[in-house]
Amino acid sequence: MPKFVLFALLFIFSYHVQAQTWEVGGAIGGAGYIGDLNPNNPVKISGGSAGLYVKRNFDGYFSAKLNFGYAKFGAADSTSSSQQFRDRNLSFTDGVMELAVIGEFNFLKYIPDAGPNKFTPFIYAGIGVSTYDPRTTYNGSTGSLRQLKTEGQKTQYGDNTMVIPYGIGVKYNIGGKFSLAADMGYRYTFTDYLDDVSGTYADKSKLTGVARALSDRSGEKTGVYIGSAGTQRGDLKPRDSYFIVGLTISYTFVTKRCYFQN
Repeated sequence: MPKFVLFALLFIFSYHVQAQTWEVGGAIGGAGYIGDLNPNNPVKISGGSAGLYVKRNFDGYFSAKLNFGYAKFGAADSTSSSQQFRDRNLSFTDGVMELAVIGEFNFLKYIPDAGPNKFTPFIYAGIGVSTYDPRTTYNGSTGSLRQLKTEGQKTQYGDNTMVIPYGIGVKYNIGGKFSLAADMGYRYTFTDYLDDVSGTYADKSKLTGVARALSDRSGEKTGVYIGSAGTQRGDLKPRDSYFIVGLTISYTFVTKRCYFQN
């Protein structure tokens, strides 16, 4: 477990205020990404997501949770409205697993079945780590791209990255200690390889086999390849991001006595 996650967990379990409650929940929804194959649409959903969390609520306004999530997304140049992208003809899918510690702030005091408000908007931010593994389909088979080093890298890029989750949502007490929440959150990552695309085309004379074929897919249909060594392959931005939008249902272990004792 990353040290920053362990430290945050120790803080959550040791923090003491008068009114503390625990909450558990599960989420399901959609996911998408912003990167070299989708640089301009920050709300384009291309896959699904699911998650589980354990949260500690401190006072009706502030809380912290340990969140585990999975998101799948992808993109294909062949579906782009840009002729330049269609000519490039790259594609990928990726599935990320995320473990994060997230702090949350309610704009209204919110205590299911015990507080004055039935709903509240909220914001959140945190820190975590995600694994990733971009894949693509070639000649009817789907395989991982990392080990192919399609941009001529000397070493493979990593299989995990730190992420900074942040987002906004609204939650509603649907009955008793149950809540329903809708939120949208982005994950700023520290990698440009969620999609296996980052910088420039490799010198194909130094690549072999499948790596050579997947480094430049522009001529698969036309026979005309545009990926000259050193020319732009990605958008040259240093980071990719992904986002999750969905619904969460949760149960809060809370008593009125806990919150309204003198």
